[in-house]
Amino acid sequence: MNQETRLVATLPSTPRGARAARALTVNQLTQQGLPFEDAAQVVAELAANAVTHGRVPGRNFRLALRITDGPTLRIEVSDTRREFTPPAVPASPGAESGRGLVLVAAFATRWGIDHGPAPLKTVWAEMDLGSPISPDRGFHVPVGRLPVAHDA
Repeated sequence: MNQETRLVATLPSTPRGARAARALTVNQLTQQGLPFEDAAQVVAELAANAVTHGRVPGRNFRLALRITDGPTLRIEVSDTRREFTPPAVPASPGAESGRGLVLVAAFATRWGIDHGPAPLKTVWAEMDLGSPISPDRGFHVPVGRLPVAHDA
């Protein structure tokens, strides 16, 4: 088949932008007839990190999705705060945050961080969409589950 589908979006570094990244992912995968729940969770975590830790006032973050035969999904979330690299170790049991990349690692086949060109940092994850955890996981159309804006 050798086909590739791409989506690239530049989004504001706000909670609304992070929710939009998740909604775009769900929409893209739904249109392709692919499972979306796990990918939406990975995008939500990476976008939240970009908005929370990678935010530079006046700069946006970028979401890139690439679906190739397999199907394999590559998710890339880039921000302009290169000096902040996610910690390599999970949060302590009592911590209130710091578990996002543990979830990414659980859902993704592989993930990593690329630096450059300056000032960019890209956190990426690849997922094999051809073998979901459960045969029906993530195939339900998300009617009524789109994000609701709560920004003031």
